Amino acid sequence: MKKLRLIAGVLALGLAVTACGGAKVEDDSNAAPSAAGSAAASAAGTVKIAVNPWVGYEADAAVLAYLMEHELGNKVEKVTLAEEPSWQGMESGDVDVVIENWGHEDLKKKYIEEKKVAVEAGSTGNKGVIGWYVPEWMAQKYPDITDYKNLNKYADLFKTSESGGKGQLLDGDPSYVTNDEALVKNLKLDYKVVYAGSEAALIKAAKQATDQKKPLLMYFYEPQWLFNQVKLVKINLPAWEEGCDSDPKKVACDYPPYDLDKIVSKKFADTGGKAYDLVKNFQWTNDDQNAVADDMTNNGMSAEDAAKKWVEANTAKWQAWIAK
Repeated sequence: MKKLRLIAGVLALGLAVTACGGAKVEDDSNAAPSAAGSAAASAAGTVKIAVNPWVGYEADAAVLAYLMEHELGNKVEKVTLAEEPSWQGMESGDVDVVIENWGHEDLKKKYIEEKKVAVEAGSTGNKGVIGWYVPEWMAQKYPDITDYKNLNKYADLFKTSESGGKGQLLDGDPSYVTNDEALVKNLKLDYKVVYAGSEAALIKAAKQATDQKKPLLMYFYEPQWLFNQVKLVKINLPAWEEGCDSDPKKVACDYPPYDLDKIVSKKFADTGGKAYDLVKNFQWTNDDQNAVADDMTNNGMSAEDAAKKWVEANTAKWQAWIAK
């Protein structure tokens, strides 16, 4: 999801730690296929799934990996990367699948249209939303705060030691899709974007702001399990219209609605067989993703155990993804 910040050189030599920090390439496959699956693994081949740094993506990858290992007999390598390096990996051969793509029309143009090393594999079924949020108690106490035109009036509430005398807008991982610095500038808001550094830090801030009634203006997104636990209210930014965000430096409108989709390497599309068919057919709801992500985050389950739980409870859904 999330903003394209080029982390150069991360995929230079196969599965190695990157030079730029943040994104890394590692084989964290802990595949534990059944005996039958192990026997078939070499025949079915290895699938390299990029894992971007937010739990919803990890939930998608967990379920797909589980099915590939246990139903198709593939070996799965999960390759932990930020978004743009994941696309670079499809060119270098280090990534076969990006399972949750947030827009990125520029990357589609580069890697699909121009370099022809990647192809689209359809919607995940997940509907993505990016926006600015305040805790519900703030929207109740200051009803007009949800209109961006009134944010300057409340800037003092959001000052922090890191915001340089301005109101703080808390963003997440710097690699995420965000227009926030341009929005603050172009909407003439007396705010500074401060990066929390991760999804976990954003979630912690949202919980503290709710429990302790601390002012918070934050970047956040759906699908996300947190909305089932914490009430957040979205700020109304100028309505998004086609093309209003075409120039990243001049953006002064809300984020678009996202139909999250899947991207695979051209090589995987040509040779991936049933594993490619599974990726192409994979579609579920925001509630499905949130259930798996919640088990991974809050219920002490490993990614594999959370995926197994979902798979066992949703047989008809995933069986429709498996090619006959």
